[in-house]
Amino acid sequence: MSRIGWLDCASGASGDMLLGALVAAGVPLDVLTHAVDAVAPEKIRLRPEKVVRNGLAATLVHVEGTDSKHHRTWADVRTLLDAADLPEPVRRSAHATFERLARAEARVHDTTPEAIHFHEVGALDAIADVVGVCAGLAHLGLDRLVVSPVAVGSGFVRAAHGRLPVPVPAVVELLAAAGAPSYAGEIDGTPVGELCTPTGAALLVTHASTYGPQPPMRVAAQGFGAGTRETPGRANAVRLLVGEPAPEVWTAETGAPGGGATFPGESTQLVVESNVDDLDPRVWPAVLARLLDAGAADAWLTPILMKKGRPAHTLAVLVDPDRYDEVCEVVFTQTPAIGVRSHAVRKRPLEREFRTLELPGGTVRLKVATYAGKVVNAQPEYDDVLALAERTGRPVKAVLAQAAAAAQQHL
Repeated sequence: MSRIGWLDCASGASGDMLLGALVAAGVPLDVLTHAVDAVAPEKIRLRPEKVVRNGLAATLVHVEGTDSKHHRTWADVRTLLDAADLPEPVRRSAHATFERLARAEARVHDTTPEAIHFHEVGALDAIADVVGVCAGLAHLGLDRLVVSPVAVGSGFVRAAHGRLPVPVPAVVELLAAAGAPSYAGEIDGTPVGELCTPTGAALLVTHASTYGPQPPMRVAAQGFGAGTRETPGRANAVRLLVGEPAPEVWTAETGAPGGGATFPGESTQLVVESNVDDLDPRVWPAVLARLLDAGAADAWLTPILMKKGRPAHTLAVLVDPDRYDEVCEVVFTQTPAIGVRSHAVRKRPLEREFRTLELPGGTVRLKVATYAGKVVNAQPEYDDVLALAERTGRPVKAVLAQAAAAAQQHL
């Protein structure tokens, strides 16, 4: 049975708040504790406490035993994760979370993840937060996690590097790279301090399938994870809803709250672009192929005219936020590009299936797309048409015309 989760981050997010939300939503504390014990080089205790935040019952998870002064680097943490007795999905998501965190801090400090003396990654409480949350989410077995726009806070905060503006630069880097929506979350225009921590932001963007309001779902569990502060006028807690998807609640005809229709599979993706004017055109097919291999949903070129009248191309890549770094690596290593720009877009795919066309000499797959339960497109797979033409010795145009005519029966 499919399971879906929604994180309400109207009061921001931190590692301990997410731990509390998971416990309050029904994840056994032992699941989190066993994962943390497998990784932490020193004894750490997770102690849940029932608290009230602005009138709401919530769970505050205290992470105790984190007073060690030893600051570990991302390489140190990676070694701990690799050696730990963890389920592979938990290890992978913890790796991805720490790597995002390290990359963001490295960009902020203009260095590399390996070179930076990274207090935040090396802290024992960060290890407990990240590994515990990754284990808790894996235990829930969610097929999809939707995250609301994230309240990040405003004003200033004291950090290891001194007084920093809120949101702190690492949080901005993490949310921007993933295309995650955020806002200050001020109350009556009054600065509220830090609401979203770098660890919280890294966990959100690593696990989010998409961003937005609560999706259609039948809620089976609700949990509030408390922050340590009491905030006047605000319940300082993150809320987690867990349940089953209910796509029939809102349809294309009835619409969804906020004016937009909700469709199965709709998601937030990134369009990553770069203008390139000095690449041999013969190389472009290989570049596009490498981008698709790296996880891009699509990649294309648009001819443009740059400054000084130079002909060039805009390379555009459509990609899930969690594959952003892989796509950037291909762009930077396979082309002369020295920078990229990106923006978030909504992707609404039609439901699709493959059927088989029986043609003289063989078969051709037919991709059929439906909208509101009605077939609206049916296209023969060109590679199959080409293979059948070569096998039978017939012209490609003749086989394609025959396949297109046969496809009309499915419309």
